[in-house]
Amino acid sequence: MYKDMKESTEFTESMELTIDVLTGSGMPKDALKFLWFYIPIIWFAGTITLIQFTSFWKDFFGIPILFYLLLPFVIFGDIYIFLGLSLFFTKLLLIFINLIHKPKEGIFHIREERRVYLFWCIRKLLKKFVIWFARNTPLPYVDIIAFRCLGVKVNFSNSILDSWLDLEFIEAGKKVFIGQGSTVCSGIVVGNYLIIKRIIFEDLAIVGGHSVVSPGTIIRKNAILGAASITSFNQELEKDWVYMGIPARKFKLNKYAESNREIIIKKDVEFRETSIVKYKKIEKKEGEK
Repeated sequence: MYKDMKESTEFTESMELTIDVLTGSGMPKDALKFLWFYIPIIWFAGTITLIQFTSFWKDFFGIPILFYLLLPFVIFGDIYIFLGLSLFFTKLLLIFINLIHKPKEGIFHIREERRVYLFWCIRKLLKKFVIWFARNTPLPYVDIIAFRCLGVKVNFSNSILDSWLDLEFIEAGKKVFIGQGSTVCSGIVVGNYLIIKRIIFEDLAIVGGHSVVSPGTIIRKNAILGAASITSFNQELEKDWVYMGIPARKFKLNKYAESNREIIIKKDVEFRETSIVKYKKIEKKEGEK
């Protein structure tokens, strides 16, 4: 849904758009026609992994004790060999695809700017397989590595477990927390329009559980988006403030933010006691790091 939208295919950055993201689609049906891209990735990654496993089989099949002792570790390792190879071949395909059509931000009519839409579908589907695989493995930080390899600017201090992030045009600072079940959409389909806009999380930004971050959202340092909230297109959440609701609105100052924290009230639930803990900010002198 659009607010104050003219019946035209031309849009400008200055237009105030409010998007009902509940009507948007994260993975359009048109993307399914490109499932064949998975065939070379799975074939090459699977073949190399099978060659490695066959080598192990030949080396230790005649030594039953070593074979059965090492077999679980080899199978576990082969899962990550397959994942790493899948990531490598996915990256190669993406480089080739991006040379043909470079990803760009904007608001595009699906029918009139079909090329932009189709290449967005290809990129989205191509990355989905390896990211799904990485996020369902037991070792930590594997998904972060996969995101970084595919162009999403996240770092190892971020907490994004059990949330869904789009696979391009997302930048996250340090110690960003995205709650369980939340969705971060830098690109969505609303009606006949594809909307792609960069999302930025500054340091210490927090997104509550089951929230939706719409394209173009900027969450400033120490800002919080409350649980089950939805941001609007191009919305900026101010530094040190808490936002809540659908659409998200400024609710209260984040008094626990590092820049505002002077007094913290500590509660002991078990003994029903409340105490005040004073926090003194240490001012750095000029020249100190």
